[in-house]
Amino acid sequence: MTEGKRRDLARLGARLGLVLDARPLDDQLADAFGDGAPTLLDVGVGSGEATVAWARDHPDHHVLAVELHRPSIVAALRAVDEAGLATVRVADADARAVLDVAAPGDLAQLRLLFPDPWPKRRHHHRRLVDAAFVARAAEVLASGATFHLATDWPDYAAAVRALLEADDRLALVDGPPPSRPVTAYERAGVAAGRAATDLVAVRR
Repeated sequence: MTEGKRRDLARLGARLGLVLDARPLDDQLADAFGDGAPTLLDVGVGSGEATVAWARDHPDHHVLAVELHRPSIVAALRAVDEAGLATVRVADADARAVLDVAAPGDLAQLRLLFPDPWPKRRHHHRRLVDAAFVARAAEVLASGATFHLATDWPDYAAAVRALLEADDRLALVDGPPPSRPVTAYERAGVAAGRAATDLVAVRR
């Protein structure tokens, strides 16, 4: 990263970041936000534009955005800061680590917009959303909460659809997906001839 990005990571991260630890997620978010509003988990932040839009659409919720790519973390921190949002925290963390410290009912929504598809067959085991991920997500989503994944790789969409259908705690929803912005990644995919698929399941 550039020196400017490193400075912003430290400066903005001190105010808008969250350092995930082993305590229950509710306790960590209470320390960060000072109240117990419902939590939206945004997995993968890209430039931060989708996270900001989600937070604006849900002003009575907290948004915890998790990302492992440092430049994307900086971009998200800058976007949240420029938007003046106090309801978002950005964590340098694996989504699985968040689910590990979450309790049943902790999450009001879980969203994954275009996670790495690992398109080569020999790399499919590296995909984030697998049977264990879906099972754990179903445990920590509140009743009526949504699991929303968008991808432009058909085989990844088919695999996730099968996982969601196999978990009787989740019900796939037909119809238009929740509103979301078209991200830079999605625009690049469309230009390359790849159409996005949105999968939404509701916790029973």
